Parts: sequence; C-alpha cells; structure tokens
Amino acid sequence: MSRFDHVAPDALFKQLERAAPEDSLPTVATLLAAVRFNADGLIPAIAQQHDTNEVLMMAWMNREALEETLTTQRVCYYSRSRGKLWRKGESSGQQQQLVSAALDCDGDTLLLQVEQTGPACHTGRRSCFYIAVDGEQASITSNPLIDPDDLYGKKT
Repeated sequence: MSRFDHVAPDALFKQLERAAPEDSLPTVATLLAAVRFNADGLIPAIAQQHDTNEVLMMAWMNREALEETLTTQRVCYYSRSRGKLWRKGESSGQQQQLVSAALDCDGDTLLLQVEQTGPACHTGRRSCFYIAVDGEQASITSNPLIDPDDLYGKKT
C-alpha cells in the first residue's frame, strides 16, 4: 500500500514532488488517471535513444497509446492527422522498442527511452531535430539515412 493511494488524481503529482526513491507509489493505473492530458486527450511524448541520449522525435499519445506502449513495449503514438493510433514503424519498418518511460514532475509530458531501428524521422533522418537555428541563420545538420520514397514507398 502506498501513502499516495488516496490522493485525488488532480493533486497526485503535487504530492509526488516530495516523494523519495524508497517510497511506494500507487499503481500505474492510478498514475495514468492523474496524467494531465491536454484538451484533446493527448500528452507530448519525447523519444530518446536509450544508450546515446540522442533526442529522436516528439509525438503525441492518448491514454490508449500510452497503455499499449507500456503493455507491449512497442511504442505506439496517436496520429493527430489520421485521428488514430500509430504504431511507430508500421509503414516504414523503423520501429521503437520501449526501454523505459518517465513522466515529468507535472504529469503532462512523457520521456520515452527507446531502442530505435534505423531513422526515426519521416524524412529518413535518424532524428527529427536536424534544422539548427541561431540568431542569424538556419542550417541542416544531417543527411537522410534512407530516401523517404524508399522508406515509405513512392507516392504517385
């Protein structure tokens, strides 16, 4: 039993601010009930390569995608443009296997440590974060590993 078991969902993350590693936490279901999904029922999820800490991408998850990811260990997102679940790699083959997941202190952002197969970005690049910007100009920091036409099949 956790001392957090009877905390209201809207107060749970505030109560967890003073938690220590040795504290027993409530069940994952209780934590998920307290997650602060936005008005569309989504939470941003940042995918990071577990062994290099390279930030690969940011996408959205709804509760169903998050639960599926935690259950199957294969990362599943919610596609806002398609309006449905999107299992990373279902069309490209470039999957993400979950190594670990962590919620931020407010319960409104998720960090996924993943094992990425090939490029994470739809452009064929390893990371979606390849456009560097500074005060004067922007630059491209990486080349595609795979041509997007080859990755997803040429669209005619």
